Amino acid sequence: MNDSASFAPVPGGVIGQPLSRVDGHAKVTGRAQYAAEYQLPGLTYGVLVTSTIAKGRIQGFDASVAQREPGVLAILTHENIPRLAKTPNAKADQKTLEGIMMGFMPLTGPEVFYSGQPVAIVVADTFERATHAAALLKINYQAEAPIASYRSPQAQLFDPKDTGDSSDLSRKTRGNPQAALAAAPVKVTATYTHSINHHNPMEPGATTAHWEAADRLTVYDSTQGVTLVQQTLAALLGLRQEQVRVVCKFIGGGFGSKYNVWPHTVLATLAAKAVQRPVKLVLRREQMFGPVGHRAPTRQTLRMGTDNAGLLMALGHHAKTATSTFDEFIEPAANASHTLYASPAISTSHEAVRLDTGTPLFMRAPGEAPGSAALESAIDEMALACGMDPLAFRLVNYAEVEPITGKPFSSKALRQCYEQGAARFGWAARPQAPRQMRDAAGMLVGWGMGTAVFPALMFQGQARAVLLQDGRGIVETGAHDMGQGAWTGLAQIAADALGLDLDRIEFRSGSSDLPDAGIAGGSAHTATVGMAIDGAGADVIGKLADLATNDERSPLFGAGNAGLIARGGRLHRRDDEARSESYADILARAGLAEIEGRGTGAMDPAAQSTYAMHAHGAVFAEVTVDPDFGQVRVTRLVGAFAAGTVVNPRMVRSQYYGGMIWGVSFALHEHAVIDKRTGRPMNPNLGEYHVPVNADVPSIEAILVEERDVHVNALGIKGVGEIGITGTAGAIANAVWHATGVRVRSFPITLDQLIEA
Repeated sequence: MNDSASFAPVPGGVIGQPLSRVDGHAKVTGRAQYAAEYQLPGLTYGVLVTSTIAKGRIQGFDASVAQREPGVLAILTHENIPRLAKTPNAKADQKTLEGIMMGFMPLTGPEVFYSGQPVAIVVADTFERATHAAALLKINYQAEAPIASYRSPQAQLFDPKDTGDSSDLSRKTRGNPQAALAAAPVKVTATYTHSINHHNPMEPGATTAHWEAADRLTVYDSTQGVTLVQQTLAALLGLRQEQVRVVCKFIGGGFGSKYNVWPHTVLATLAAKAVQRPVKLVLRREQMFGPVGHRAPTRQTLRMGTDNAGLLMALGHHAKTATSTFDEFIEPAANASHTLYASPAISTSHEAVRLDTGTPLFMRAPGEAPGSAALESAIDEMALACGMDPLAFRLVNYAEVEPITGKPFSSKALRQCYEQGAARFGWAARPQAPRQMRDAAGMLVGWGMGTAVFPALMFQGQARAVLLQDGRGIVETGAHDMGQGAWTGLAQIAADALGLDLDRIEFRSGSSDLPDAGIAGGSAHTATVGMAIDGAGADVIGKLADLATNDERSPLFGAGNAGLIARGGRLHRRDDEARSESYADILARAGLAEIEGRGTGAMDPAAQSTYAMHAHGAVFAEVTVDPDFGQVRVTRLVGAFAAGTVVNPRMVRSQYYGGMIWGVSFALHEHAVIDKRTGRPMNPNLGEYHVPVNADVPSIEAILVEERDVHVNALGIKGVGEIGITGTAGAIANAVWHATGVRVRSFPITLDQLIEA
């Protein structure tokens, strides 16, 4: 490539426009195919049988009645299921599988490690017959007493810094927190707890597996990472990666439950091999409670001290949580105190216990969700102890650099979030004391606020861009859209990168035979894949520019030093836009049917080591509380968020709404009840495991605060998917206190806690 040829995107392009979803028509007309909707010739149906004990061993099966049922093709257990080439259960295989599989694969032996563990799979010619046969399978267990609560005296503590988990859980200290706290004239110590939360997206886990040949497998899987599934299945099955194709065009919600490769996906492929026909396996709702990750419970203790002017002198945050007996994932809740408030002395730490449960994993805003709920509640308690308005206290302790590291922020418009959110909400009219406001029906009214923050992450992602001789563009990447509008936003980035109108772009995504886009998670997908697409576009336009500027027949000949602008399917000289040429003409004269570019998205290590990178926000909540019965309703939410470049305001606002609604769910609804005697969930359904319904969703407003970040990545994109939950749960808890004068430190906040207080 001629280094003198430069290309720049055009300001005011498709990025930033509130376009409707490009996949919307396919979804509302039913043309969008999800993992369980592929109707393959000879399709059969798999149904999991899951353990009814949380700890013990399988002593035997009685499949005699089930096997006689019409249409039953196979009843597979650890005794007869096809063997895996490698398994994470075998120490010899663990190193080669590290990073692509959780630490235990069911149906490899008789051991039972958690309630709901898959112990058999029944395959039949209809779903109804498979379900009936599964109910007839009898299993004889030798049960042991499980350790089911992190409060159990039998639960042994361990230091999570030695687990090898990817989160940084080591004790972090700045200054001398112990001495600073002892010297502080105003102190607060408080402990907050939250219950286990389980994943319940609209679409449960689902897999359709089809062996097209003895050594060639196609899997339609509901996943947040098609390439991760491809790599994992290839390793477990002893295949080359290119022998496995994984397709996921649409996902009905993921939020971390589809981040990993779970047992049902592997078992569906083994069942398909056993019956030599395609197998569809969809988890029942109760099977989402156990084998697909969850948010672990936490017990968080915060200690704060200020001087007499309300300036923080010390901040300590300690979290106790739980993981499984066979793997490690530690909810990094205490890390929430690293980034927000300026304190010269900070200490954060974690400890964990092992329970007889499935392994917890990422669940929307892992660490930040429970951590910020506790932190924002404690900040309100500290403000009250200082006699200060909660917003004024936060502003007094506003951090100009990241407190734990001292790094400057790549950008931070949190002051503007406070200002715009408070003005829209009417915060200035809030009385300082609790129980001062009632509505027309006599309900207590309270106002609370919370600060929202989430790291601006990027993973590794790749993309391919092609310009065709007819002037159309093709962009390919193995990206995912969990329903949040990623396809739309990424297509907008593609259109600007290629200088084409959106209707001239064909966007291909959702398959492992496309460039690896990495994982859709951590609010990093748009930034990661967007930068890969932008890079692929710049690469292909740069090659096109070289063809034109080095061709004496082109009106752009010799324009390399002046630079070019790509717009509307044409290259224009920057210094004389009247001199231009269409992509089609450039390619035709060069005798090329197409030209290709490649791009990679990843965090710049130099920028990452120099700057603290976060999205910020402020959430203001209004609640009503029945003074007699303690029933809480959220009536109003206003959130103001700053997250760099907004690719599509319509999609971004929708993501903020979703996060804030999840904050309502965390604060008031979600609570898995575990029987401590058996280790079994007592409410594994949407009738008793409560999530917000329409009547629970208040008036919501999301303000998009303008922010420009030139360091986080070239497009200035930060994530928006998870930040909404991080400010909302604390804001609601603080509003409940303001309404009632009762400080509830256990999530979810239930009416009994208010009545008993």
